[in-house]
Amino acid sequence: MKVLKFGGTSVGSAERMKSLVALIKSNEPKIVVLSAMSGTTNALVEIANALYARKNDKAKKLINALEKKYESVLKELYSKETSLNKGKELVKNHFEFIRSFTLDMFTANEEKAILAQGELLSTAMEHFYLEENGIESVLLPALNFMRIDENDEPDMKYIEENLKTELKKYSGKKLFITQGYICRNAFGEIDNLKRGGSDYTATLIGAALISEEIQIWTDIDGMRNNDPRIVEKTFPVTELSYDEAAELAYFGAKILHPTCVLPAQKKKVPVRLLNALQPQAKGTVITEKTPTDRITAVAAKDGIIAIKIKSTRMLLAYGFLRSVFEIFERYKTSIDMITTSEVAVSVTIDNDSRLDAIVKELKEFCSVEIDKNQTIVCVVGSFSADKQGYALRILDSMKNIPIRMISYGGSENNVSVLIDAKYKKETLVALNKQLFNL
Repeated sequence: MKVLKFGGTSVGSAERMKSLVALIKSNEPKIVVLSAMSGTTNALVEIANALYARKNDKAKKLINALEKKYESVLKELYSKETSLNKGKELVKNHFEFIRSFTLDMFTANEEKAILAQGELLSTAMEHFYLEENGIESVLLPALNFMRIDENDEPDMKYIEENLKTELKKYSGKKLFITQGYICRNAFGEIDNLKRGGSDYTATLIGAALISEEIQIWTDIDGMRNNDPRIVEKTFPVTELSYDEAAELAYFGAKILHPTCVLPAQKKKVPVRLLNALQPQAKGTVITEKTPTDRITAVAAKDGIIAIKIKSTRMLLAYGFLRSVFEIFERYKTSIDMITTSEVAVSVTIDNDSRLDAIVKELKEFCSVEIDKNQTIVCVVGSFSADKQGYALRILDSMKNIPIRMISYGGSENNVSVLIDAKYKKETLVALNKQLFNL
């Protein structure tokens, strides 16, 4: 069985919902994972914010506007009166549910219930459209099998058991439609997967079933070797290893979230990135196969903060690094890059929400310097330790660009440099020209 995931733009209009049929209609068994219609989740967040602020009149206006959008889509989507009436009843029920939150206090749990409505709507609407066109499908409720544990991590044992139980109810059926992003938490309340959203749902399902293939359909023809929004000449990378894909995703490639790679990697399920607008394009396939000795792609991660931490003693005392890292751990702040010298350590973070508290504690035993508005540029490939010249090629490309930090050797798939954000475009263009002759 294959797992196919389609994002918000693929169900963002009646036209796109109709065109989806050509991509999912076949005799192959498959589970289709859908996101909410594009713009819906942002609209629901805005509604939730108004409810939090007790601006119920504003919330009602936002709810009415979103409902009208859906009513308009229904008229374009369905040609039969029976289907249109079912769609109207669906939309009416969901928006009555959302309106019910304007009558009482609003909590975080209720916000998650509101945010789930987008996926519940898009999947039911697509299911009704398939039904109208004589295509048999099963609407498979993600809330019946998708669950996270007390640490907000996927409960894989529960997912595997309950997904298989749900599928057994429909023996002989080949096409299943389910919701991305949404799940239940350890207490049975409606929640969401947070990181990676619908992509994460697809790879979790694919891993649970040890699927033939997981397909992530977007509007881009696979992972590209550089950022096409900044660099003019780029090309799609046809093959990636799981490790290369995870590095690229973590360091800025927007097509896939880094957490989404892990479930597929653990069960060795191939992930294929495809373009819904150009389905004939090869796209990118991600497998355990690791191509050797190559530079694959470049990615950049913005919003980075560099922290230089210098010991107040002449040399790094025993336990100094442990004390530093314990502070970051205590404030649940991840470190992206790290470099050390005899008397100092420099680290980077991408979340400044607890920066002041971290700096305050660090200053109790060391001096601290902060540089904001930095960018990590990551060159990904297969850099085995016994091969020469990779670092030279990368750094030679950047000979005219000031470099704040370098990370090399921590991974065989990644060479990272930290630069001021103002040099980002110049750096990406230079690397593209030097490393890929473009």
